[in-house]
Amino acid sequence: MNRRDFLKALGFGAAALAGSAGLGLGQAASAARRKSGKLNFVFFLIDDLGWTDLGCYGSTFYETPNIDRLASEGMRFTDAYAACPVCSPTRGSIVTGKYPARLGITQWIGGPNQPTPYRHYLPLEEVTIAEALKRAGYATGFVGKWHLATRDPDRAKYYPDRQGFDVNIGGDSSGAPPTYFWPYSRRNRTLETMPPGGAEGEYLTDRLTDESLKFLDANKDGPFLLYLSHYAVHTPIESKQALTDKYKSRAEKLPETGGPKFAPVYGRYKTRMVQDNPAYAGMVQSVDESVGRVMKKLAELGVDGNTAIIFMSDNGGLSTVAREGPTCNLPLRAGKGWLYEGGIREPMIIKWPGVVRPGGVCSEPVTSTDFYPTMLQMTGLPLTPEQHVDGVSMVPLLKGTGRLRRKAIYWHYPHYHGSGNKPSGAIRAGDYKLIEWYEDNSIELYNLKDDLGEQNDLASSMPKKAAELRGLLHQWLRQTKATVPTPEQLKDFRKKA
Repeated sequence: MNRRDFLKALGFGAAALAGSAGLGLGQAASAARRKSGKLNFVFFLIDDLGWTDLGCYGSTFYETPNIDRLASEGMRFTDAYAACPVCSPTRGSIVTGKYPARLGITQWIGGPNQPTPYRHYLPLEEVTIAEALKRAGYATGFVGKWHLATRDPDRAKYYPDRQGFDVNIGGDSSGAPPTYFWPYSRRNRTLETMPPGGAEGEYLTDRLTDESLKFLDANKDGPFLLYLSHYAVHTPIESKQALTDKYKSRAEKLPETGGPKFAPVYGRYKTRMVQDNPAYAGMVQSVDESVGRVMKKLAELGVDGNTAIIFMSDNGGLSTVAREGPTCNLPLRAGKGWLYEGGIREPMIIKWPGVVRPGGVCSEPVTSTDFYPTMLQMTGLPLTPEQHVDGVSMVPLLKGTGRLRRKAIYWHYPHYHGSGNKPSGAIRAGDYKLIEWYEDNSIELYNLKDDLGEQNDLASSMPKKAAELRGLLHQWLRQTKATVPTPEQLKDFRKKA
């Protein structure tokens, strides 16, 4: 047995012990970890939450007082990016510190047939951030959406409890719940790893929060990592009725915008131009209440001063689709599924008590691969650059001691998406962003500082800048061994589709 397999075996053993002891690690392990002084982590990952879906990011329709308070106590990032405009690839990038192109997970797992092949699971050979913290004595709990496992019969071997998490509740191969109301099943589908004990009317976002609070109670002596990965606000758009009614009344009182609620774009696709969906607003409020309940529990346990809280979304809000998308990402262009800013720019907040200046705002571009080295450095653990090869520690930004030494941030999404997106790649370097479309190798170039909405294509007026960024993008694609479809391959796929 090699070192990697040995460490994995240790992880499996610990997970089995945790399973037999409920949400705790047992008295002996708890005693060994008591009063460790190490920094705890709570990581909130929200599904499909748009850049402007929070009050602290400009929403005047959705109510998010708890998340707004988190931003006032931590640092709010204005230029934070998901590594992909869809969920599974971004989720893989967070726990591994690697770009989706390098992992081979470039599309959401279980998606429709695509012209470009992609991996349908997170390889067990990857040493996740949970495994790295577990080795350092952390209790690790995963609650919610995983979506990094194949849907084949052997899918359980790719679940969170095989990737460094002592506890796994709700994490399986599911990309979305059949319904947000107990028993979370429909048409013989269900969330496989949700424990029994639900009741009529129970709401999934609330239940996942309940389970998270139990984990905190059981592991309050620390150090711990709680990874609360909500299925919300992904479809189906289902809110508790009282909240839907509340926002329906609010929507009826909104002033006239003077324009259409949906603007036609990209053929049969259309973009929502205003935030006014009552059920979606209720889902956002339930997520906000979850954040508030966890923050309250941390304070009650007396560990809030030694717990870093990270808040992030996995891709842009669902706004541009053939049907009516539930949210609006304006002033950003497009939404989930696209490499325009609406599909990849995310709300992101980090609270690090005693280090991060409360109410700080950072405009430095960062991306989801950066969490891994950042968390290691925050707790004083050595970096492992051979693992988080594409991540850059954000600690200098959090401490206000410097900027990041990085030339560019990259994306590779060689797939068609239900939003209307076509296979493409992108790069952001400084204020400039280039998108390349693989169907015809055409490019678009934007200056995000002057043109956040990506309306003024500079590719023809700035050919040298466009060539420079295109060259960097192609170099990166080669370095990561990304699978890039040719125009001919895409043409053949469209003929057969």
